Amino acid sequence: MARYVCAFGLFILALSTAAADTTALPGLIRAPISVPIALPDGRQVMLEGLVIRPDRPGKFPLIVLVHGSPRSEPGKFLEAYRRASPTGLAGPALAFAQRGYAAVSIMRRGFGRSDGPYAEFIADPCENTDYLRVGLISAEDVTGAVASLRREAWVDPDRVVLLGYSTGGFAVSAAGATNPPGVLGILDFAGGRGSFKPDQVCSPDRLADAFATFGRSTRIPALWMFAENDHYLGVALARRIFEAYSSAGAPAQLKMLPPFGSDGHLLLVAGSTDLWWPSVETFLAALHLPTSLVVDLPPPSGLPPPQVNDVCLGFFRDYVAARTDAKAFAMNPEGHCGSDITARSLDDAREEAMKLCSARWPDCKLYAAGQELVERTN
Repeated sequence: MARYVCAFGLFILALSTAAADTTALPGLIRAPISVPIALPDGRQVMLEGLVIRPDRPGKFPLIVLVHGSPRSEPGKFLEAYRRASPTGLAGPALAFAQRGYAAVSIMRRGFGRSDGPYAEFIADPCENTDYLRVGLISAEDVTGAVASLRREAWVDPDRVVLLGYSTGGFAVSAAGATNPPGVLGILDFAGGRGSFKPDQVCSPDRLADAFATFGRSTRIPALWMFAENDHYLGVALARRIFEAYSSAGAPAQLKMLPPFGSDGHLLLVAGSTDLWWPSVETFLAALHLPTSLVVDLPPPSGLPPPQVNDVCLGFFRDYVAARTDAKAFAMNPEGHCGSDITARSLDDAREEAMKLCSARWPDCKLYAAGQELVERTN
């Protein structure tokens, strides 16, 4: 998971993009990118992005990754959305970049540092949610980003894949209904909208109707993936919206993945690539897209484990494995901890790790920052 406080883990979309990593990702470029898009009404806006791609000349297949929307307290969702970052999908992006893709994680309007205002407001009552309208709005950001990125010198404009997670899956399904030029495939991880508490979704009938509308015009092959214990949408609703989408004519397949953790909705962002890559690999191979590893990274730097509780030891293993220099791990003498592996900079990571630890426990100190040990704590 992206950020941790022992003894529980809380997934939050990552805070920000980091500067280009050179020590953590040899053979790859990882850097912030601004993606200008043109909206149908003629306005020009800028979307925040993160690109990870091979560090060599050439044109690479493009995969555009589109984030979800974190749950938040009533009245605080805009603040939560502004804290979101493209690094929330840096893990999946890295998996594709290692296989020769230019992977670009984008933030939709109103999220992170993308231009606003937030455009996906749902003011309708829960029992009468207009998902179609919201889907078409989010699709504008996705198709605009594709059109912009296809012009980059390092992109093969005729080999593009869309990957959406959660509300991002809904967004790429809506975008796919317009059959954007160059897009060969759609990957929908746990896609949907309207989850306000575990296994409860506003207007599920209208959500299925929106997917059916997208499916009627979609001609791009799609792979949908849900974990069997997804508690945002629930398995029954996942199957129902897929049936609505595919029965309407979309060439799609559904892959149910084994349960993951306490909520399988987090599988893509918190789980190992090994859990989902085999299904994706088969899908990409059928589209004649790359699947072989071309950039093999060295093992993560070895750091001695701190004297912390068992939960924090798990978090520290995730810290060591995180392929970024902008990360920090803090702990206190009793073995509690706080960790940030998705910050904009090393200084931000230090500050956030200390804040997460100190919010619950006294006497926290930094144990590690980036690839280096800060101090040993006996």
